[in-house]
Amino acid sequence: MKVNSMSYKVKQFLMFAGPAAALFFSVMVIPFVYGIYLTFTSWDGVSKVKPFVKFANYAAAFADSDYWHALGRTAIYSLFSVILINIVAFALAYLVTSGIKGQNFFRAGFFIPNLIGGIVLGYIWKFVFNRAFVAIANSISGGSTNSLLSTTNGAMFCLILVSVWQYAGYMMLIYVAGFMSVSDSLKEAAMIDGCTPSQAMWNVTIPLMRASFVQCIFLAITRCFVVYDVNLSLTKGEPFGSSVMAAMHVYNQAFTYKNYGLGQAEALILFVICAVIGITQVYIGKKGEVAA
Repeated sequence: MKVNSMSYKVKQFLMFAGPAAALFFSVMVIPFVYGIYLTFTSWDGVSKVKPFVKFANYAAAFADSDYWHALGRTAIYSLFSVILINIVAFALAYLVTSGIKGQNFFRAGFFIPNLIGGIVLGYIWKFVFNRAFVAIANSISGGSTNSLLSTTNGAMFCLILVSVWQYAGYMMLIYVAGFMSVSDSLKEAAMIDGCTPSQAMWNVTIPLMRASFVQCIFLAITRCFVVYDVNLSLTKGEPFGSSVMAAMHVYNQAFTYKNYGLGQAEALILFVICAVIGITQVYIGKKGEVAA
C-alpha cells in the first residue's frame, strides 16, 4: 500500500481526528441544524407533535418588544464590559510582565476568578453586594443603605463589575503572550531613537500586539453577548425585569413560557447578530494587522 494513497489518508484521519469530528458533529452541528428546524414549529418543548408554522416564529420574534429591550440591554452591557475587560486585562498584563517581584504569583492570582463557575460566582458576589457592602456602608453612614442590586442602574453596574472581574484574568494571559512576543531589541531601538517609554509602548509594542487585541475583543464580545449564568445567579433579571439579558429572555421564552419554537428563533437571531459583530471585528482587526 502506498503511504500517499487516498485510503491510507482516510484511515489516518479516522484514526486520529475521527473521534473528535464525530463528537463535534453530535454535540454541535446536529443540534444546531435541529434547532433551526424547530424555529419553524410551534413546539412547546414537551409534546410529541411539532406543528409546522413556517416563519410565524420569526415574525413573532421581530414583534417581541421584550426581546429587543433585552437585546438592547445586552448591547449596552457588552459595550461597557468589553471595553473595561480589555483595559483591565491589558493593565494587568503590563504589570505582570514589567519584572515586579512575584509576578508569576500575581498571574495565577488574577487568573483564578475565571476558574470559578458563573453560577457560583454570581452567588458569591450577590452576598458581597447585599450583605458585605451594605454593612460597610451602614457602618460608615450610620443609616440604612440599599443594595446596588435593588436599583435598575445598580444591577447593571454589578453585572458589568462581576464580568470584568471574571474575564479580565483570562484575557490577561493573551496580552501577556502578546507582550512577550515583542522583542526587547525593538523597544531598545525605539528608546535609542529618542522615544519615551510611553511613546515606545504606543508606537512599537501596541501595534505589534494587534493579534492579541483582536483575539481578546472577539472572545469578550462572544462571551458577553451570551451571558446567562451570572445574570441568573446575581440578579435573576431583577429588579422589575430591568436586568434581563438576551440569553435569559430566550431561556425564559423556551423553557418557562413553553414557547420553544419562538425561543429557538430568538436564539438564532441572537446567534446571527453575535456572529456578524464578531466576524466584522475580526475582519477589521486582521485587515489592520496586515496593513501594519
